[in-house]
Amino acid sequence: MKLAREVKVGKFILGGKNPVRVQAMCNTDTRDAAATSAQIAALEAAGCEINRVAVPDMEAALALGKIKAKMTTPLVADIHFDYKLALEAVKQGVDKIRINPGNIGDKNRVKEVVKACSDAGIAIRIGVNAGSIKELKKSEGRPDWSDQKWAEVMVGEAMEEANILEQLNFKQYLVSLKSDNLNRTVLACEMLAEKTDIPQHVGLTEAGSFLAGTVKSSIALSRLLSKGIGATVRVSLTEDPRMQVRVAYEILKALKLRKYGPEIISCPTCGRTQVDIAGTVKALEEKIYSDKELLKLSEGKKIAVMGCIVNGPGEARDADFGIAGGKGEGLWFEKGVVKYKISQKDWIKKLTEELKK
Repeated sequence: MKLAREVKVGKFILGGKNPVRVQAMCNTDTRDAAATSAQIAALEAAGCEINRVAVPDMEAALALGKIKAKMTTPLVADIHFDYKLALEAVKQGVDKIRINPGNIGDKNRVKEVVKACSDAGIAIRIGVNAGSIKELKKSEGRPDWSDQKWAEVMVGEAMEEANILEQLNFKQYLVSLKSDNLNRTVLACEMLAEKTDIPQHVGLTEAGSFLAGTVKSSIALSRLLSKGIGATVRVSLTEDPRMQVRVAYEILKALKLRKYGPEIISCPTCGRTQVDIAGTVKALEEKIYSDKELLKLSEGKKIAVMGCIVNGPGEARDADFGIAGGKGEGLWFEKGVVKYKISQKDWIKKLTEELKK
């Protein structure tokens, strides 16, 4: 695989040996600048580094400047069908334009977008989705292609668009090759990485619900990221966008590519459990992952929330600190050593106070 070349998007340099950055997409109506800004603020608090918004019409495009003014992260405008929306997004000061070669139009339209981005110093992402490739328009229904054929067609379409940018001497672009099919996506991304040094934005599209989408995305992304493929990543889930950020970071953290918040270990519970472990873990995660300060302070910490003394201080010996449940209370321990008892109603307060020390 070739080392991806570097591309600047806002304050970040992507590709090369730079960290893989986490991206999400708002599910608000972009025309509602206040609601979109509020969601982006929540995403930024959760650690999202690049935020994308849909631009379905000119009203949405004209709202981008207001949204961008309140952000601390780069803003990506997602454009389909109407290249004039891309031109307006550039005027509004976005940091990257995402175009889909399957529906953006002919070369002349692409050239106009490229010129505008070049003049403004804005990057482009060529986003190829398996469901909207131009080859599909030549036949009715679902083609009987192998995964390899799907990958070849997707890469071919991406390269066709990339060649237009290269001919215009425009190098500030990334490519994404996405499908809801895990194998097609991985094959396409690997194929592109073998052919070129273009940095890639990786992820599945329409990955599904939280559980199913997390499993599929984890498998696909681990296969790609472990090979050095991926400059930015998005986990596409039918879920609160903040959870997309969480899952993306957990994948990167498991692969030791990024640090992000704590490692919270908790038992699955059993018949011995007499306290609400699931509720405690959920409340603790919500507290940490919605607070920039706590998120930073907890980085690299290992916290245990265990159901009983059987799998408490002993099995969680490696934790920096934690609690082993009893009946309405628990044992507070640090590095495997029990210190004292603590009432369950005080668990979250104690755990967050410990992070702030």
